[in-house]
Amino acid sequence: MRQGRRASYGRDMSDSNPNGPMTTTAQVTAQHGKHADDTERVDQFRSAQQRVLDRYHVTARSQMIHIPQLGTDVHALVSGEGPPVLMVIGGGMVAALWSPLIAQLGGVTTIAFDPPGHGLSEPVPYSTSTLRATAVGLIEGVLDSFSIASAPIVAQSMGGLWSMWYTLDRPQRVSAISLVGCPALMLGTSAPLPLRLATIRPLHRLIDRLQPPSPRQVERLGKMAGEPLGDLPELRDMFLAYERLPAASTELLDLHRAAIRVRGARPEVALTADHLRELTRPVQFVWGEHDPFGPPDVGRRAAELVTDAEFHTVDAGHGPWFTRPTEVGDLVSAFLARHR
Repeated sequence: MRQGRRASYGRDMSDSNPNGPMTTTAQVTAQHGKHADDTERVDQFRSAQQRVLDRYHVTARSQMIHIPQLGTDVHALVSGEGPPVLMVIGGGMVAALWSPLIAQLGGVTTIAFDPPGHGLSEPVPYSTSTLRATAVGLIEGVLDSFSIASAPIVAQSMGGLWSMWYTLDRPQRVSAISLVGCPALMLGTSAPLPLRLATIRPLHRLIDRLQPPSPRQVERLGKMAGEPLGDLPELRDMFLAYERLPAASTELLDLHRAAIRVRGARPEVALTADHLRELTRPVQFVWGEHDPFGPPDVGRRAAELVTDAEFHTVDAGHGPWFTRPTEVGDLVSAFLARHR
């Protein structure tokens, strides 16, 4: 298991092996400087996260929860009162990005978490062979930590894939799934070409050098996903603060490499028509008409394959609730009310 990227904060440099190589004053100073910079970046992310919550008038409790199934800790935001709803965000995203939608969901307690290696959550090893087990263990661990026997799930992108895997493996613990945006790797879908190319490590390093995190870079990324983050400054700034976290780029690369390649989805983790036919819980698809990860026709076909499904489109991209929070919120709220 890799050490968490924030586990070394405040490490006492006097613990060095006295019989090992001598550590120079310059090296100690550089190490302390890096730790201080890492801590500052985490503080900047926390501040940006709070600004997003404030912008959408979401009061949330921030807490770390242990996931024994994975041997790691993840960060969760808990908001509201009422029956629990688990919110599973996609890869390269963090829990607080749900805020525009959370603000629309009354009468429930939402539990949103940063995926491992994202935001304030500690990392886990991502690999193609263990990705499904990781996803199932993660969701099960979150439900267990809150003593939730069964709950509906609202999910997006990679979170949608993970949630469907979990529902297939633990149907008794999921009452329904609302999938907002194209679920990852479903029925032949994949990621846009730039993201697939970035799974090649030398190209990934080159892209990181040529396009380091910046407001403009985040806006370009949002445009690629069909969402105008330039018009949503609080979300843009938090996304930027996330990208600047220690090792954020490396952790996301590991996740992407486990799931996709230049040619598209890795077959071992792709969601097929047979998988969809096996889903026994109600499923809602809320699809962005301009979602670059998969066109609406894919969602329509998926809804036909699931035994109990409904399909809706909204004028948006891969994160439909960013620009259509009320419309998406009304659809999700009505679905949750029917399937709590």
